[in-house]
Amino acid sequence: MRKQNSMVAYLLIGIGFYYLLEQLSIPFLEPLTTWPSLLIIFGISLLIHSYLKRDYDKLFPSILALGFGIHYHALTLYPNWLDHWSVYAVILGIAFLLRYQKTKTGLYPGLFLLLIGLFMIISLTNNPFSDSVDVLIKVLEDYWPVGLIVFGVYLLFKKR
Repeated sequence: MRKQNSMVAYLLIGIGFYYLLEQLSIPFLEPLTTWPSLLIIFGISLLIHSYLKRDYDKLFPSILALGFGIHYHALTLYPNWLDHWSVYAVILGIAFLLRYQKTKTGLYPGLFLLLIGLFMIISLTNNPFSDSVDVLIKVLEDYWPVGLIVFGVYLLFKKR
């Protein structure tokens, strides 16, 4: 019975701290009483539960909730924080890779998403590399249906 209630206990403790901070109205902790904090609390609760109970299936959603919560907090607290789709790809890639570390599933999607996200973040700077990436992205945007057709034909004729 105790194992079933541990995740709920972690969630209740975290939510209790959240509402206590909100009631105390401490001025320098005021930015922490927003909805991204609830995502962070949920993510940390799942993360603690998954590691302590060795229930590693909950690693993926815990990292997603924690990563998105940190990202949304950073968007409000830091004016120069990057708000681009590539940040979500990096968070998803990290979630896949941390799950892979314990369950041995999700290595390739994790590496793919992480590399694509980091590649796009690097390409957002103003340098010659980003100019060449812009040209490549424009070509991919124009001709991605051709890639789907080629991949579909490959799947039809590959040896089983």
